[in-house]
Amino acid sequence: KTHCSSQLSCVSVSSGAQWFYQSSVVDISSCPITYYGQQYEQLYVNITSGNVTVCFNGFFSPETGGDCVVEHSRGAESFYFGTYSNYYDYCYFYILFNNVSVFLYHTVKSVTFHLFEFLQSSGQMYRPGTVISSDPQTCFSLTCNETAVLNTSSCGPLERCQGNNICVSASTCTFTGPTVIDVHGQINSIQDRCAYSLFSTPSLPDFHVLGNFRDRRRKDVSFLDSVTLRVDGHDIHLEQGGRVQLDDSTLTLSSSPQLVHGVQLSKDQTGVTADLSNLNISVFFDGDTAQILLERPAGSSVEGLCGNSISSLSDLRLSEYSSTSCEMQYSETADSTIDCTSVTERCNLLREAPFSSCNSDIDPEPYITACTDTLCKYPAVDGLNCQFLKAYARACSQHNLALDGWTSNTGCSSEAFCQDRTCSDHEFCGEKTVGGDTRCFCRDIFASKYQANNSFGDPTVCMQDSASVTLVGCLLEDKGIDYSALHLNDPTCRGQVDELTHMVTFSFNSSNSCGTVVTTNNSELIYKNTIMNQNSSSDIITRHDQVYIDFSCVQTQPDIKTATFRIRDSSVIQHITSGVWDYTLTMKAFTDAGRTQAVESSTEVQLNQKIWVELKSDGLDGDLVVMVTDSCWATDQPSPDSTPRYDLIINGCANPADQTVQVEENGLGTSNYFSFNMFEFTGGSGEVFLHCKLHVCPKQNNCVPTCPAGARRRRYARSKYEGEAFISMAWTH
Repeated sequence: KTHCSSQLSCVSVSSGAQWFYQSSVVDISSCPITYYGQQYEQLYVNITSGNVTVCFNGFFSPETGGDCVVEHSRGAESFYFGTYSNYYDYCYFYILFNNVSVFLYHTVKSVTFHLFEFLQSSGQMYRPGTVISSDPQTCFSLTCNETAVLNTSSCGPLERCQGNNICVSASTCTFTGPTVIDVHGQINSIQDRCAYSLFSTPSLPDFHVLGNFRDRRRKDVSFLDSVTLRVDGHDIHLEQGGRVQLDDSTLTLSSSPQLVHGVQLSKDQTGVTADLSNLNISVFFDGDTAQILLERPAGSSVEGLCGNSISSLSDLRLSEYSSTSCEMQYSETADSTIDCTSVTERCNLLREAPFSSCNSDIDPEPYITACTDTLCKYPAVDGLNCQFLKAYARACSQHNLALDGWTSNTGCSSEAFCQDRTCSDHEFCGEKTVGGDTRCFCRDIFASKYQANNSFGDPTVCMQDSASVTLVGCLLEDKGIDYSALHLNDPTCRGQVDELTHMVTFSFNSSNSCGTVVTTNNSELIYKNTIMNQNSSSDIITRHDQVYIDFSCVQTQPDIKTATFRIRDSSVIQHITSGVWDYTLTMKAFTDAGRTQAVESSTEVQLNQKIWVELKSDGLDGDLVVMVTDSCWATDQPSPDSTPRYDLIINGCANPADQTVQVEENGLGTSNYFSFNMFEFTGGSGEVFLHCKLHVCPKQNNCVPTCPAGARRRRYARSKYEGEAFISMAWTH
């Protein structure tokens, strides 16, 4: 056998007995030597100045070296090689040191048995397979192995000793943007907006990490949006802005760990960390990047995207946590503002200092690929310019590899982007301007359904006595519209904001119409209002877009009831004497606007049928006075003072609450008329008694009632010479 030289290597041998006292070439073809995996049939033996060298491809030269076993300064005198037959056929050689023979090895011709290792540092020989030294607490061992090579064994650069000679590997899987980098450094990209299994292992059946991917500014690029830890039947949700929820309740966290179902949860300016120290698992999420640090014995199984990102994604997709349309693919035009060359240079910083100090331990190439693939397609906004550099730096720090000065060299911050800003489910947090303030933006897919109709919100919701319309807060912000400045026709009616969804709702009802305008169209009632951002045009200029969003509800009027009314008397004539006035007043009903078809006692009048009522005087001097109908009203009893009472004419003007009433020629002459749609009293006697109060007015006083549209009705000033009259008419069915 050989001894170990300064290279700490070993040799095996076989063949013919011979002593050597000087440099010689020895034929050992009958028992060849295997050295470093190559077989040799000659030995070049040289003994000089008490040193012995045994070489395989020429005599030893201190200048050129070679494949040799060199024994230094042991006072060697001779070298012996021979074969021997006994129970086994074997060959051996030894070196004589001052007449003391040291047996080195022997070899069976058919099968080589490596018996000893000569360790120069201690001068001892060891049998192959012998453990020379071992420390279970540090997992270090020194062994003469079965192939006669001295081996040192310890934990690898990304491993630590757990004790009892067990090394556990420390590996990181990273999810940043649409990219997955698994524990083996393999890379993949999520193209849809579904939920996926990030990590699981058969040894922990009650623990599972899953992630949800969503769109942001583009429909065709997805980002990791949230991470969920399933622990013993409970869900711990790590969401954007550092928000953490346990099932349906929100948790308040700090830098001091809080124990929740065996998970140590903490939060600082960089993000949220969930530690399962008993399982040697740590999950970190900053709203954009998730990193799972695993410490596990070699060979243990890792499943989910962490274990094999290039496996079939459909096998790892979790339909029960995904929307039904999450797999839909979108195609969008390329962003012409992106300079791919520039962003590639930025991503390649991971190969340069100070990142390069970590390159031998954490391969930067997957991170560079993730960076360039994303930023050559998606604009470098919302912290993306630093996101991939930050993800690599954190992966290094998880393995205790500090990158001093990386933030100052790149202009980045280690703090989480959009920390503590909470957006709704259809929003994401982004920059108003590059490097500027942040706000919640609409996700592109969500916003597209409104943009297609050029609208700011959902259709009007109409109820029997109310209406509401809801606008999307982030769409208003996109247009620079401040929702707090918006109001309805009535400026006091403003929108109500849902703090969870950021939706703004405007509404009106029967008790507060908010300036709603009611119109009719055949059998329809139309309730219309307007959302606006100013209530007057008194300003000379404005630097904000004016907002006018009309919304309305259309309701069908109640069906006309079939009921027949008959007038009791075709006309009512009343002789009136009042002061100086002595005249006859006639009230007569007609079914046509020309007042030619009089309503007789045999005429059938239907509900909602229009009726014209003429009030005519005889005996008044039309050059001096005019007749004014002051008021008309209906009751279901003969008495004009009975209740219920329904007004048709008030203060000389049509009742504004009844759109069917029209008053004509009132105050212009000695006669006037008005019209209305026939009605009946609910639950009444089936009779309608119409009462009118009139008076005469000196013509020179301009006695026409002032009834401006939409304004408060004004009573005209009466002359002290006018006289009043009263007349009634009745219908029945």
